[in-house]
Amino acid sequence: MTKHNIKNPTTGGDLHLPIAINLMFETAIGPSASSKGYLRPETAQGQFLNFAKLLEFNQQSMPFASASIGKSFRNEISPRSGLLRVREFLMAEIEHFVDPEGGKKHPRFSEVEDVELSLLDRHVQLSGSTQVTRMRIGKAVESGLVDNETLGYFLARIQLFLSKIGADLSKVRFRQHMANEMAHYAADCWDAELLTSYGWIECVGCADRSAYDLTVHAKKTGAPLVVRETLKEPKRTMEWQVNIDKKKFGPKFKKDGKTIEDAINALTQEVREKLSLDLKESGKAEVEVAGVPDGKVTLEKDIFNIERRERVDTTREYTPNVIEPSFGIGRILYSLVEHVFWTREGDEARGVLSFPPPVAPTKVLIVPLSGHPDFAPQLKKLGARLRKMGISNRVDDSSASIGKRYSRNDELGTPLGITIDFQSVKDNTFTLRDRDTTKQVRDTEDKVCEAIQSLVNGTEQWEDVVKRLPKFETQETE
Repeated sequence: MTKHNIKNPTTGGDLHLPIAINLMFETAIGPSASSKGYLRPETAQGQFLNFAKLLEFNQQSMPFASASIGKSFRNEISPRSGLLRVREFLMAEIEHFVDPEGGKKHPRFSEVEDVELSLLDRHVQLSGSTQVTRMRIGKAVESGLVDNETLGYFLARIQLFLSKIGADLSKVRFRQHMANEMAHYAADCWDAELLTSYGWIECVGCADRSAYDLTVHAKKTGAPLVVRETLKEPKRTMEWQVNIDKKKFGPKFKKDGKTIEDAINALTQEVREKLSLDLKESGKAEVEVAGVPDGKVTLEKDIFNIERRERVDTTREYTPNVIEPSFGIGRILYSLVEHVFWTREGDEARGVLSFPPPVAPTKVLIVPLSGHPDFAPQLKKLGARLRKMGISNRVDDSSASIGKRYSRNDELGTPLGITIDFQSVKDNTFTLRDRDTTKQVRDTEDKVCEAIQSLVNGTEQWEDVVKRLPKFETQETE
């Protein structure tokens, strides 16, 4: 999402919210509607405002991350494309705060460095091409294509997440922002784009936002949003230090005193060194100060002095940088539905939604062979056991054929099915069916429920279950 700063239309002041180019929603606050308010355009800023408390919760330890999910609102000029361009949408954002020193390393980068991504970098785009390059994220970071390890870590994790929920990785690419579309404060930014019938759609943005957000909020609120780190060894630095005689300084400059003092304290070491020579030679020095008459003041040696002294620091203070993955939930969901929908070979009327078991709305369909009363106890027992395991399930005991009942639930995305037949009544064994392959296995209630649990948790795939449970051959009919 391309982000910009915009002006408050009421005061003309900078809103200091990096948001999409679309205008924010305006609303009235209070019974008289005399005050204007704006619906939030993203969820991230609340995390920056709460940085000091989040750091405290993390016991002042760096790096750390926070996450939020909620509604965001943008005054989209022309809503269209279903869930893709809307005025109200669900966002999930992670703010991973890092120490800017040390190259923004990530302690767990080694876990993902071999993940291959399809990368469309800005140089390829400038050439007019959209040809992606398949590359290990470890190599992309090492070569400098991706700015740092923490950014690379999240790009890899984004792909792993999309893969786990069922996105077709042949329709996923990571596009690097061009220099003219990247926010001025960003060090690097990539979008995870998914291919749909509307073309390539940006679904996740991942940016290194440097220290911009915390710096701006701290400047406007006056609250220091920094990390204070105790150094293992004191740091000794020789520097030019300013001495001001406050008793003489205040009466001389009066209302301009604070402005002049701030300007003096902001002087660089190079300027301070030059001014110290001026004071030594002529007994006075000229300092440029914005906001005072003539834009400069002359300071004499009796109220202002600069000396080179050693400073000993036992703590280090810095403003963290932040890596931000930002997920558009509605866009991901829409793209996912397109990616997982397909039809059975030879029968286009039999549609299938191949939601993986971990994200499927309903995990298990329980199908009694018929309405025979002997199946009722097994039906009740299985349903109760699955609910106790926290696994959503439904029963289809209609008069339609087994094949027809499974087929219409395949279209709803239900990944697993249990059939209760007369053999189940005799020996408490059941068939477990996989939606995508229509293959079945048969085993005891305990073994079947154990397999369902591992599939729903994502710790096993259907291929793993087939290897350890007996196959059950059958022919589905409509």
